[in-house]
Amino acid sequence: MLYPLKFKPIFKEKIWGGSKIKHILKQDFSSLSNCGEAWTISGIEPESSIVSNGFLKENTLNELIEIYMDDLVGEKVFSQFGGEFPLLIKFIDAENDLSVQVHPDDKLAAEKHHCSGKTEMWYVIDAKPDSKLNIGFSLPMNKQLLKKHLADNTIEDVLHFVPVQSGDAVFIPSGRVHAIGKGILLAEIQQSSDITYRLYDYNRKDENGKLRPLHVDDALDAIHYNDADNALISYSKRQNSTNNILSTPYFTTNFMDFNHQIEKNYTDIDSFVIYICLAGKATIICSEQEETIQTGECVLMPAAIKHAVFLPTPQCKLLETYI
Repeated sequence: MLYPLKFKPIFKEKIWGGSKIKHILKQDFSSLSNCGEAWTISGIEPESSIVSNGFLKENTLNELIEIYMDDLVGEKVFSQFGGEFPLLIKFIDAENDLSVQVHPDDKLAAEKHHCSGKTEMWYVIDAKPDSKLNIGFSLPMNKQLLKKHLADNTIEDVLHFVPVQSGDAVFIPSGRVHAIGKGILLAEIQQSSDITYRLYDYNRKDENGKLRPLHVDDALDAIHYNDADNALISYSKRQNSTNNILSTPYFTTNFMDFNHQIEKNYTDIDSFVIYICLAGKATIICSEQEETIQTGECVLMPAAIKHAVFLPTPQCKLLETYI
């Protein structure tokens, strides 16, 4: 019988990474000097997540899809994606600014890379008082004007920066220029794609003293220039409730902050459900099985599970996401 699945994080060293994944999220990446990303649930080969609990321990997520199919991911999800897991879940720690970048949409990604595009959302877990995100441009933009700002090295003058704090949520559809600013720790929910075009990198050099490669031509083709929605997402934070943050064709994400028992019924979802623990700890009970989730952990609830009870100890904050 399928049960709530936990996975071994995949840690990524980045030039801009820091130590918050260790100190705030309690994840040990001792083999790295500074960790920029922790991939907590991934179906991207060759880094398909490995189960860390229960009788399926040491199996990869992609192996489980091959065996359990719609019992794991849901009938509609399996019919659409087959053996490919459709989401990638990460924690990102930006000790320094990330590059200004853009991701291709499904059409462009299929043409150039034979894969899906990359629409994503961010949930800010921790941020310094002066932390900012870049979301789009501060004025109407087109390809020729952007080329001029790149040539003049004045692109920073036309980027739209938004101050953020813990609890803020941001939608980044494919084609939207964006960058995570220094001092921010966030959870990222995205389509299962690792295609990123760097547009600008502050003339920053890598550990070998070389400028990091850019993908300007690809980025210029991928940008949706008429994209003008630069606002943070407004959502309810009612305690002991399931509060919707965002619903898109790619994923739905909800916020839960609870100090009492919560019961969940998944009968009408027909999808796996992922829980990302932002703070605290909870026990998940389903079909006489128990699993805990605590700060910095993720749990995948297979689609075959139709009911679960969450018991906080004593309080817990979760993101809930599914197709």
